Amino acid sequence: MKTAQTGDQVTVVYEGMLASGEIFESSKDTGPLSFTIGDNTVMPAFEAAVLGMKAGEDKAIKVAPKNGYGERNEELVHTVLRSAINAQAELGPGMVIGMNMERDGKTHQVPAMVTKIDGDRVTVDFNHPLAGQELIYKITVQSVTSPEGPGDCLCSAESGCDC
Repeated sequence: MKTAQTGDQVTVVYEGMLASGEIFESSKDTGPLSFTIGDNTVMPAFEAAVLGMKAGEDKAIKVAPKNGYGERNEELVHTVLRSAINAQAELGPGMVIGMNMERDGKTHQVPAMVTKIDGDRVTVDFNHPLAGQELIYKITVQSVTSPEGPGDCLCSAESGCDC
C-alpha cells in the first residue's frame, strides 16, 4: 500500500487535545481534513507526522509549544482604554474581539482575548489561545492520492490501492 509522500493529497480524521485530555479540535465536528503534503496548509509538525503513513494507519503525536502555536509571550498582553475597542456588544472576560493594529504602515485586524475589565481599562491577550500548550493529535489516514499524471494512484482504507 502507498505511503504518504510530499505532493500527495491525503485525507485524515483527527482529534487534537491538550495534555489534560481536553479536546480542542476534532474532525468529528469539522469532517475529514484533506490537504496536499508540502503545501504548508497545516501545522508543519502535523504534516511531518502524516509523511510515510498509509491509508488505514493511525498515530498519536505530541507537539511541543514551539512547534505548535508558539510559546506564550507576556509582551502580547496589553491594557487599553475601553474606547480603543470597536466592540458593539458588552465586553466580558473570555470574549475574542478583533482589534485594529498597525504594522509596516498597514492596518490589520487581529484577534485578541479579553482577560480582564477594570472600569474603563480592558486587558487583552494577543497570544493564540493554545500558545504555550503541548498538543496531542490522534491521526488516522483515510486516503492517500498521488498527483495527477502518469502513475496516478489512489489508496484508501476501504478499497486498498487503485494504481
